Amino acid sequence: MNVPGPSNQTSIPRELPRGPHRLRREVVEASQRERMLDAIVQAVAEKGYSGTTVGDVVSRAGVSRKTFYEHFRDKEECFLAAYDEGVEILMDQIRSAGDGATSFYDRMQARVRAYLTLLVEEPAFARAYLIEVFAAGEAALERRRAVHGRLSKFGRELNEDARREFPEMPEVPDEVFVAAFGAINELLYTYVSEGRTSQLLELQEPIEYVQAALFAGRRPEDATS
Repeated sequence: MNVPGPSNQTSIPRELPRGPHRLRREVVEASQRERMLDAIVQAVAEKGYSGTTVGDVVSRAGVSRKTFYEHFRDKEECFLAAYDEGVEILMDQIRSAGDGATSFYDRMQARVRAYLTLLVEEPAFARAYLIEVFAAGEAALERRRAVHGRLSKFGRELNEDARREFPEMPEVPDEVFVAAFGAINELLYTYVSEGRTSQLLELQEPIEYVQAALFAGRRPEDATS
Protein backbone atom coordinates (compact mmCIF):
# COMPACT_ATOMS: atom_id res chain seq x y z
CA MET A 1 0.00 0.00 0.00
CA ASN A 2 1.02 3.58 -0.39
CA VAL A 3 0.54 4.36 3.26
CA PRO A 4 3.91 4.80 5.00
CA GLY A 5 5.07 1.51 6.44
CA PRO A 6 7.12 0.74 9.53
CA SER A 7 10.51 2.41 9.69
CA ASN A 8 12.37 -0.76 8.74
CA GLN A 9 10.58 -0.74 5.40
CA THR A 10 12.02 2.54 4.22
CA SER A 11 14.97 0.75 2.58
CA ILE A 12 12.74 -1.60 0.57
CA PRO A 13 12.44 -0.40 -3.03
CA ARG A 14 8.87 -0.47 -4.32
CA GLU A 15 10.13 -0.82 -7.90
CA LEU A 16 13.05 -3.09 -8.70
CA PRO A 17 15.70 -1.92 -11.17
CA ARG A 18 15.44 -3.36 -14.65
CA GLY A 19 18.00 -5.92 -15.77
CA PRO A 20 20.69 -7.50 -13.60
CA HIS A 21 21.06 -6.05 -10.13
CA ARG A 22 22.83 -6.84 -6.87
CA LEU A 23 19.85 -6.59 -4.55
CA ARG A 24 19.72 -9.28 -1.88
CA ARG A 25 17.02 -11.92 -2.29
CA GLU A 26 15.20 -10.81 0.84
CA VAL A 27 15.04 -7.24 -0.50
CA VAL A 28 13.59 -8.47 -3.79
CA GLU A 29 11.03 -10.63 -1.98
CA ALA A 30 10.03 -7.77 0.33
CA SER A 31 9.54 -5.48 -2.66
CA GLN A 32 7.42 -8.09 -4.44
CA ARG A 33 5.31 -8.64 -1.35
CA GLU A 34 4.67 -4.92 -0.82
CA ARG A 35 3.67 -4.51 -4.46
CA MET A 36 1.23 -7.41 -4.21
CA LEU A 37 -0.30 -6.02 -1.02
CA ASP A 38 -0.74 -2.66 -2.69
CA ALA A 39 -2.12 -4.34 -5.81
CA ILE A 40 -4.82 -6.30 -4.02
CA VAL A 41 -6.01 -3.23 -2.14
CA GLN A 42 -6.22 -1.24 -5.37
CA ALA A 43 -7.93 -4.08 -7.24
CA VAL A 44 -10.45 -4.73 -4.49
CA ALA A 45 -11.29 -1.03 -4.27
CA GLU A 46 -11.95 -0.97 -8.02
CA LYS A 47 -13.60 -4.35 -8.62
CA GLY A 48 -14.78 -5.49 -5.21
CA TYR A 49 -13.35 -8.42 -3.28
CA SER A 50 -15.52 -10.98 -5.05
CA GLY A 51 -14.63 -9.64 -8.49
CA THR A 52 -10.88 -9.52 -7.85
CA THR A 53 -8.72 -12.41 -9.06
CA VAL A 54 -5.14 -13.48 -8.50
CA GLY A 55 -4.58 -12.43 -12.12
CA ASP A 56 -5.60 -8.87 -11.22
CA VAL A 57 -3.07 -8.83 -8.40
CA VAL A 58 -0.10 -10.19 -10.35
CA SER A 59 -0.73 -7.93 -13.35
CA ARG A 60 -0.92 -4.82 -11.17
CA ALA A 61 2.09 -5.85 -9.08
CA GLY A 62 4.22 -6.83 -12.07
CA VAL A 63 5.00 -10.31 -10.75
CA SER A 64 4.34 -13.85 -11.95
CA ARG A 65 1.72 -16.22 -10.60
CA LYS A 66 4.57 -18.39 -9.35
CA THR A 67 5.84 -15.45 -7.30
CA PHE A 68 2.35 -14.82 -5.91
CA TYR A 69 2.00 -18.39 -4.69
CA GLU A 70 5.45 -18.30 -3.16
CA HIS A 71 4.13 -15.56 -0.85
CA PHE A 72 0.43 -16.35 -0.42
CA ARG A 73 -1.75 -19.44 -0.44
CA ASP A 74 -4.61 -17.65 -2.21
CA LYS A 75 -6.40 -14.34 -2.71
CA GLU A 76 -7.86 -14.42 0.80
CA GLU A 77 -4.46 -14.75 2.46
CA CYS A 78 -3.11 -11.87 0.39
CA PHE A 79 -6.08 -9.65 1.27
CA LEU A 80 -5.78 -10.47 4.96
CA ALA A 81 -2.07 -9.62 4.91
CA ALA A 82 -2.84 -6.29 3.25
CA TYR A 83 -5.62 -5.61 5.74
CA ASP A 84 -3.36 -6.43 8.69
CA GLU A 85 -0.55 -4.21 7.43
CA GLY A 86 -2.89 -1.30 6.80
CA VAL A 87 -4.46 -1.66 10.24
CA GLU A 88 -1.04 -1.66 11.94
CA ILE A 89 -0.12 1.55 10.14
CA LEU A 90 -3.48 3.07 11.06
CA MET A 91 -3.12 2.12 14.73
CA ASP A 92 0.43 3.48 14.88
CA GLN A 93 -0.71 6.80 13.46
CA ILE A 94 -3.66 7.06 15.84
CA ARG A 95 -1.52 6.35 18.88
CA SER A 96 1.39 8.61 17.90
CA ALA A 97 -1.02 11.46 17.12
CA GLY A 98 -1.83 11.69 20.81
CA ASP A 99 1.78 11.95 21.96
CA GLY A 100 2.51 15.20 23.74
CA ALA A 101 -1.14 16.16 24.21
CA THR A 102 -1.71 18.13 27.38
CA SER A 103 -5.34 17.13 27.90
CA PHE A 104 -7.63 14.25 27.07
CA TYR A 105 -9.55 16.48 24.67
CA ASP A 106 -6.40 17.48 22.75
CA ARG A 107 -5.43 13.83 22.52
CA MET A 108 -8.89 12.89 21.31
CA GLN A 109 -8.88 15.59 18.63
CA ALA A 110 -5.45 14.57 17.37
CA ARG A 111 -6.36 10.90 17.20
CA VAL A 112 -9.65 11.46 15.42
CA ARG A 113 -7.93 13.65 12.84
CA ALA A 114 -5.15 11.07 12.32
CA TYR A 115 -7.73 8.33 11.79
CA LEU A 116 -9.75 10.32 9.27
CA THR A 117 -6.72 11.78 7.49
CA LEU A 118 -5.19 8.40 6.72
CA LEU A 119 -8.48 7.16 5.27
CA VAL A 120 -8.79 10.29 3.13
CA GLU A 121 -5.22 9.92 1.87
CA GLU A 122 -5.65 6.20 1.16
CA PRO A 123 -9.13 5.81 -0.36
CA ALA A 124 -8.43 2.31 -1.68
CA PHE A 125 -7.47 1.11 1.79
CA ALA A 126 -10.48 2.92 3.25
CA ARG A 127 -12.77 0.92 0.97
CA ALA A 128 -11.03 -2.38 1.73
CA TYR A 129 -10.97 -1.65 5.47
CA LEU A 130 -14.55 -0.44 5.84
CA ILE A 131 -16.53 -2.15 3.06
CA GLU A 132 -14.85 -5.03 1.24
CA VAL A 133 -13.82 -6.71 4.49
CA PHE A 134 -17.43 -7.92 4.76
CA ALA A 135 -17.06 -9.90 1.52
CA ALA A 136 -13.75 -11.51 2.42
CA GLY A 137 -15.01 -14.29 4.68
CA GLU A 138 -15.13 -15.15 8.36
CA ALA A 139 -11.40 -14.68 8.94
CA ALA A 140 -11.67 -11.10 7.70
CA LEU A 141 -14.68 -10.44 9.93
CA GLU A 142 -12.72 -11.77 12.89
CA ARG A 143 -9.95 -9.32 12.01
CA ARG A 144 -12.55 -6.54 11.92
CA ARG A 145 -13.83 -7.48 15.37
CA ALA A 146 -10.27 -7.41 16.69
CA VAL A 147 -9.76 -3.93 15.21
CA HIS A 148 -12.89 -2.70 16.98
CA GLY A 149 -11.48 -4.11 20.19
CA ARG A 150 -8.25 -2.19 19.70
CA LEU A 151 -10.09 1.02 18.90
CA SER A 152 -12.17 0.50 22.04
CA LYS A 153 -8.95 0.45 24.06
CA PHE A 154 -8.18 3.93 22.75
CA GLY A 155 -11.58 4.94 24.09
CA ARG A 156 -10.76 3.44 27.48
CA GLU A 157 -7.50 5.43 27.52
CA LEU A 158 -9.40 8.64 26.77
CA ASN A 159 -11.85 7.95 29.58
CA GLU A 160 -8.99 7.32 31.99
CA ASP A 161 -7.34 10.57 30.88
CA ALA A 162 -10.61 12.45 31.38
CA ARG A 163 -11.13 10.99 34.85
CA ARG A 164 -7.64 12.07 35.88
CA GLU A 165 -8.46 15.62 34.79
CA PHE A 166 -12.02 15.52 36.14
CA PRO A 167 -12.19 13.03 39.03
CA GLU A 168 -15.94 13.48 39.36
CA MET A 169 -16.51 11.69 36.05
CA PRO A 170 -17.77 8.11 36.39
CA GLU A 171 -15.98 5.10 34.94
CA VAL A 172 -17.51 4.05 31.61
CA PRO A 173 -18.42 0.37 30.98
CA ASP A 174 -16.36 -1.36 28.30
CA GLU A 175 -19.49 -2.01 26.23
CA VAL A 176 -19.88 1.75 25.70
CA PHE A 177 -16.57 1.95 23.86
CA VAL A 178 -17.51 -0.96 21.59
CA ALA A 179 -20.87 0.68 20.84
CA ALA A 180 -19.28 4.06 20.19
CA PHE A 181 -16.74 2.79 17.68
CA GLY A 182 -19.41 0.70 16.00
CA ALA A 183 -21.44 3.87 15.50
CA ILE A 184 -18.40 5.83 14.31
CA ASN A 185 -17.47 3.17 11.77
CA GLU A 186 -21.05 3.14 10.51
CA LEU A 187 -20.66 6.85 9.73
CA LEU A 188 -17.38 6.16 7.94
CA TYR A 189 -18.92 3.24 6.05
CA THR A 190 -21.74 5.47 4.79
CA TYR A 191 -19.37 8.15 3.47
CA VAL A 192 -17.04 5.67 1.76
CA SER A 193 -19.84 3.60 0.23
CA GLU A 194 -21.32 6.80 -1.22
CA GLY A 195 -17.99 7.77 -2.79
CA ARG A 196 -17.41 10.58 -0.29
CA THR A 197 -14.09 9.37 1.12
CA SER A 198 -12.43 12.70 0.37
CA GLN A 199 -14.99 14.37 2.66
CA LEU A 200 -14.38 12.19 5.72
CA LEU A 201 -12.85 15.06 7.67
CA GLU A 202 -16.36 16.52 7.82
CA LEU A 203 -17.00 13.85 10.44
CA GLN A 204 -14.34 15.15 12.82
CA GLU A 205 -16.77 17.21 14.90
CA PRO A 206 -19.56 14.60 15.18
CA ILE A 207 -17.04 11.92 16.13
CA GLU A 208 -15.52 14.19 18.77
CA TYR A 209 -19.01 14.83 20.11
CA VAL A 210 -19.74 11.12 20.41
CA GLN A 211 -16.45 10.43 22.15
CA ALA A 212 -16.62 13.39 24.51
CA ALA A 213 -20.21 12.64 25.46
CA LEU A 214 -19.74 8.92 26.02
CA PHE A 215 -16.16 8.67 27.25
CA ALA A 216 -15.94 11.84 29.29
CA GLY A 217 -19.54 12.56 30.17
CA ARG A 218 -19.50 16.05 28.66
CA ARG A 219 -19.98 17.85 25.38
CA PRO A 220 -16.93 18.87 23.27
CA GLU A 221 -17.53 22.58 23.94
CA ASP A 222 -17.44 21.86 27.70
CA ALA A 223 -14.46 19.52 27.58
CA THR A 224 -11.81 22.12 28.31
CA SER A 225 -13.77 24.00 30.98
